[in-house]
Amino acid sequence: MAKEALKDKRIAELVDENYVHAYVLYYFGIHFYEYFELTLEQVCRERGLKVETVTSELESPTHIKETDLPLISYPLDLIIQYLKHSHFLYIKHKLPYIARIVKNFKAEHPDFFTIERDLKLVFPMFVEDFIHHIYEEEDTLFNYIRTLEKAARKEYNPSKLYYLLEKNSMQKFALDHEVHDDEMEGIRRITKDYAVKQADPLQIKVLYNELKDFEKSLITHARIENEILFPKAMTLENKVKLAYFEKVKLN
Repeated sequence: MAKEALKDKRIAELVDENYVHAYVLYYFGIHFYEYFELTLEQVCRERGLKVETVTSELESPTHIKETDLPLISYPLDLIIQYLKHSHFLYIKHKLPYIARIVKNFKAEHPDFFTIERDLKLVFPMFVEDFIHHIYEEEDTLFNYIRTLEKAARKEYNPSKLYYLLEKNSMQKFALDHEVHDDEMEGIRRITKDYAVKQADPLQIKVLYNELKDFEKSLITHARIENEILFPKAMTLENKVKLAYFEKVKLN
């Protein structure tokens, strides 16, 4: 789409054509639901932004997808770095954006009164639980795997290794992880699986699409952990245990 055409379009039109535009605008400080009737050029002028910069970002190609990365070939430390970066993007970017849409959503039709009420109640609790789960995972699972890597390189105190292996288990981590694999079930139920109709308000279309995409990302993220991280970490754990008990026998 030509930049001239973009700058002359109303914000409502831009977002209705592609809901991802709402996400781009958000990071320029433009909350789409506050400027429905203004053109992009008018909003940029009002907020002191260069319209050329904003249109370039709106036209930029989609970022690389998780499914395009050859993570199966990555060493454990790089997989953990990748997962931690994903956690950072969830907590600092995507969730605050969705939370703002939820907070500012105003149902103007009886069909959405209950949805507005339930989402404003449930989504903040989901975010709180989700962030707690992420930090717990980084503090326990990721730290344990990194300690196993040190042990494999003989950079960990052997006298502490026995207690570490007794206290932790990759199999238990994997089983506990399965409990969190469907964290968005309640939100999916409220939104009836993110179903939208052509006549629905623009905010509903954007919000449901963002929730749907976020859930897809979580599914991919969980699959990376279940199918790549855990098998590699279990292999490492077995290697460390075998080396440790062989050394004990020799002593």
